[in-house]
Amino acid sequence: MKSASTVTLALTGASGMPYALRLLESLLQANRTVYLLYSQAAQIVARQEMDLDFPSSSRDLQLQLRARYAHLSGQLQVFGREEWFAPIASGSGVADAMVVCPCTMGTLAAIAAGMSDNLIERAADVTLKEQRKLILVPRETPFSAIHLENMLKLARLGAVILPGNPGFYHHPASVQDLVDFIVARILDHLGVPHQLMARWGATGN
Repeated sequence: MKSASTVTLALTGASGMPYALRLLESLLQANRTVYLLYSQAAQIVARQEMDLDFPSSSRDLQLQLRARYAHLSGQLQVFGREEWFAPIASGSGVADAMVVCPCTMGTLAAIAAGMSDNLIERAADVTLKEQRKLILVPRETPFSAIHLENMLKLARLGAVILPGNPGFYHHPASVQDLVDFIVARILDHLGVPHQLMARWGATGN
């Protein structure tokens, strides 16, 4: 599998912000370039789940996150929902893959319908049409028939549906272990090396 060197990461308003920030940290640690997008609802979730205040200005958030991850070697750029001249708004852009984490059912439905009303939807549409890797991390339960039909449609189009549902066979000892389980699976699909958890069989399971 070819390793993604540039990844678009979109944060939406579903529960699961710890997954998103751990993924961002892991990508930057692996010296990847990350184009970060976020919705207004993601700002609310970041505050609710992690006591983080994401400013509405993409420039301000970029400064905040660059300071937070200044010790890591990757590159980070943050774009607002209406920044249509961002490189990820066109098929000629350079992103190798896109991850929507966490992914709301509304965002998933919009992507399945080919909507492009904001940069998150447009970037996902571009990723699909250019046949690049698109990973969606829904965090909802239970799924309705509408949710399942949308996921099936996207899976048939080549998207990876990777729900934020951690396993327990690795004997997690902390919430961080559960977060790392999901992030490790995302990184595997991006072809990005990591040390977040032991491989199956490596510990005698």
